[in-house]
Amino acid sequence: MIVRWWLPAPPPQSEIMKVVNLKQAILQAWKERWSDYQWAINMKKFFPKGATWDILNLAEALLEQAMIGPSPNPLILSYLKYAISSQFDDFSRDLCVQALLDIMDMFCDRLSCHGKAEECIGLCRALLSALHWLLRCTAASAERVREGLEAGTPAAGEKQLGMCLQRLEKTLSSTKNRALLHIAKLEEASSWTTIEHSLLKLGEILANLSNAQLRSQAEQCGTLIRSIPTMLSVHSEQLHKTGFPTVHAVVLLEGTMNLTGETQPLVEQLMMVKRMQHIPTPLFVLEIWKACFVGLIESPEGTEELKWTAFTFLKIPQVLVKLKKYSHGDKDFTEDVNCAFEFLLKLTPLLDKADQRCNCDCTKFLLQECSKQGLLSEASETNLVSKRTADREHAPQLKSAENANIQPNPGLILRAEPTVTNILKTMDADHSKSPEGLLGVLGHMLSGKSLDLLLAAAAATGKLKSFARKFINLNEFTTHGSEESTKAASVRALLFDISFLMLCHVAQTYGSEVILSESSTRAEVPFFETWMQTCMPEEGKILNPDHPCFRPDSTKVESLVALLNNSSEMKLVQMKWHEACLSISAAILEILNAWENGVLAFESIQKITDNIKGKVCSLAVCAVAWLVAHVRMLGLDEREKSLQMIRQLAGPLYSENTLQFYNERVVIMSSILEHMCADVLQQTATQVKFPSTGVDTMPYWNLLPPKRPIKEVLTDIFAKVLEKGWVDSRSIHIFDTLLHMGGGYWFCNNLIKELLKETRKEHTLRAVELLYSIFCLDMQQVTLVLLGHILPGLLTDSSKWHSLMDPPGTALAKLAVWCALSSYSSHKGQASSRQKKRHREDIEDYISLFPLDDMQPSKLMRLLSSNEEDTNILSSPTDRSMCSSFSASQLHTVNMRDPLNRVLANLFLLISSVLGSRTAGPHTQFVQWFMEECVDCLEQGGRGSILQFMPFTTVSELVKVSAMSSPKVVLAITDLSLPLGRQVAAKAIAAL
Repeated sequence: MIVRWWLPAPPPQSEIMKVVNLKQAILQAWKERWSDYQWAINMKKFFPKGATWDILNLAEALLEQAMIGPSPNPLILSYLKYAISSQFDDFSRDLCVQALLDIMDMFCDRLSCHGKAEECIGLCRALLSALHWLLRCTAASAERVREGLEAGTPAAGEKQLGMCLQRLEKTLSSTKNRALLHIAKLEEASSWTTIEHSLLKLGEILANLSNAQLRSQAEQCGTLIRSIPTMLSVHSEQLHKTGFPTVHAVVLLEGTMNLTGETQPLVEQLMMVKRMQHIPTPLFVLEIWKACFVGLIESPEGTEELKWTAFTFLKIPQVLVKLKKYSHGDKDFTEDVNCAFEFLLKLTPLLDKADQRCNCDCTKFLLQECSKQGLLSEASETNLVSKRTADREHAPQLKSAENANIQPNPGLILRAEPTVTNILKTMDADHSKSPEGLLGVLGHMLSGKSLDLLLAAAAATGKLKSFARKFINLNEFTTHGSEESTKAASVRALLFDISFLMLCHVAQTYGSEVILSESSTRAEVPFFETWMQTCMPEEGKILNPDHPCFRPDSTKVESLVALLNNSSEMKLVQMKWHEACLSISAAILEILNAWENGVLAFESIQKITDNIKGKVCSLAVCAVAWLVAHVRMLGLDEREKSLQMIRQLAGPLYSENTLQFYNERVVIMSSILEHMCADVLQQTATQVKFPSTGVDTMPYWNLLPPKRPIKEVLTDIFAKVLEKGWVDSRSIHIFDTLLHMGGGYWFCNNLIKELLKETRKEHTLRAVELLYSIFCLDMQQVTLVLLGHILPGLLTDSSKWHSLMDPPGTALAKLAVWCALSSYSSHKGQASSRQKKRHREDIEDYISLFPLDDMQPSKLMRLLSSNEEDTNILSSPTDRSMCSSFSASQLHTVNMRDPLNRVLANLFLLISSVLGSRTAGPHTQFVQWFMEECVDCLEQGGRGSILQFMPFTTVSELVKVSAMSSPKVVLAITDLSLPLGRQVAAKAIAAL
């Protein structure tokens, strides 16, 4: 500490001369190192104690440092801070100010510190204080210049202003200094506010100056200061690329397999890709539209086509509305969307093909919807529509007479969306008051492709779950019959049948998750939910035909068998349809046994099956559901009669004595039965003729070639996708099938092997973009495999290190970071309906595979949580109490029993171990690429990023790597939200 002597100051002129002499002595000593050191110390004795005493102390420190090395000790800056804050607020004393500026000039661009962490934080604070003084000094000099202009002496003060700006520029041009100031800003928010006020004041004064050069220099300094808080969020965008296959594939995947998913997870995933790949917004939006049009063109006719239409014209505009909130301004985003459409209009062949497929001007519909959502201005919409209309004049094939009467799907979907809302309101009414009116509404829904249109519109707008819930309630209402007339009974039967068939169709088309209620708190689970979960065949679900759900009350079964066998047709009055549906499986078993034992003839079986499907088709659906489970359990020679019964139930009943809307109900029933029987018919090589609806009801079924190993299929399809450069809908379904057949480890491991075989850089980068989008089929599971099994295996086995060389090694590092970031950002959110949930055993496997000693950091945790600011505890990250595995995630109390957190923590421990080892090779280079990609993709390594799992001790190891020894890298990889993180960063940067 400097002891100040408060004695009267000497006459101003003599003090100024002594300061000037001191400056000369310092400069001379600096040049000659320490030859004049003793002279300067002796000279100090003759100076009066006062204002200059502080400067002499500073000079002495500088000269002492000159004996040791070329860089001044960081404590010098605190001496300077002390001097300028206590005595040099009077900026009118030119020579004193100039002397201080010259002293600053000696060290402001080469600060360093190899001391303790708290000394490095002190260096940051001192530099912030010095910056504040420089700004005040600059403002005072500028004020003098302005006063000189008013007095007619413009040159007054310009020299000192130029010196101030020169020092400011020199101090701020150093990235290292700006990084230290960034840390100081986080340490002392109030001091940074003072800096901002000083900057504003300086700007106001300089605005009136006539010297353009000084104004420009000041503006540059101001820009550098304002960039300090955001110095980690600046990334250069890719301007040399026009195609982004990852965005394309993510959109295609969502449109093909997850129409019912919420928009927010898709928005976050797209924004993650945009940030990781630094994609400019116009090209980003363009890629989304391109993927939508490709999806429309290649979608199979029927339900899939309607789903893609709803996705493009209803869901994607909503996605863009949410993306707009991530942009810097509404106006900027609308301009970007307009720019994207301008680019899109240049892709005439793509637009023409889409128009031809949809039989309309798709772009016009899309522009209208975007304008309605506030994504385009009216002027932009009009301009773009007129351009596309003019372009379409050159394509006469788009106006063929044969298509003139076909209503385009985009128009139908857009009209269906408000209809869904109206139907939901209708379904809220009391069903008992007007069941006939409700039946009329449902009957209209069954005609043509109305049902699929409405379901697609509901799915794309997030209303399908509500839609399904209304039909479950309706189905529940119709299960019980009281005293009723024949007409009322037939209406009730029809309402039960239509609601049951609709719910089956929804479950098969959009997934059973849409039907199931959220953790039902009700005492009773609705009949349809119970039946669907226990009795309905689905892909990957094995049913037990002897399950209690198929074995109801025997008396009810006997009465149903008698009813089916003896009556000419099913009775309707007071029929409990849910009981009939639950009893039909046991009844079918009785009938099947009787047929096989010769008790019943084939004619009797025909009569029974006609009775089953004659009134309500839902009975036939329940019967076939059990038969499918039953056939799986039989030997090849025992299946004939069961399959024959399925054939009898699958065909419609040609009779006039059927209930209303029979033909429409049969079409839905046939589609449901075809889905149910697909697996078992393939296994038994049996054919069942289902009534044709004119379209392929299962377009993506049975895509894998027979008698070919699935590994060959995987490598072949990946090679084709890599050659094309993009993933199509059919390939997505093949990859999905292979993932569920082979499992996450097999799928990921074999695709990574294919990546590591690539030797051309452009191929590896393309492969990474495509693999990331393919892994989105189940990103959570694939990430656990990649980070928890594959990477540790490659990094710890020296015989595999050669495979990590550039370019495949760089590509794998990039892919690993992308997967880690995506999984970590989304794993706390809602799981996608297309992703298979992991079993509990798998999670336990990860806990046992990567055991972390949860008690290891507990002592340090208690110390840190007791007083975060206690410098005795936080003073030195290299203290022995800091264990090698201690990381920011433990300060944030992240749940280490979560498999992904555990895998990330262990991967970063392995990375730290590789960096600290004495063996260098491709594996150390791979770790460097991994960390570089983390820095490139992240704005800051703060709370919530994967870098919080990196041990603090890794930072000091990383800065030893030449490519990582930059201040920005240090800021990016440390958690600056924590005092300990800031100390670690300051120590690493100050030592650079």
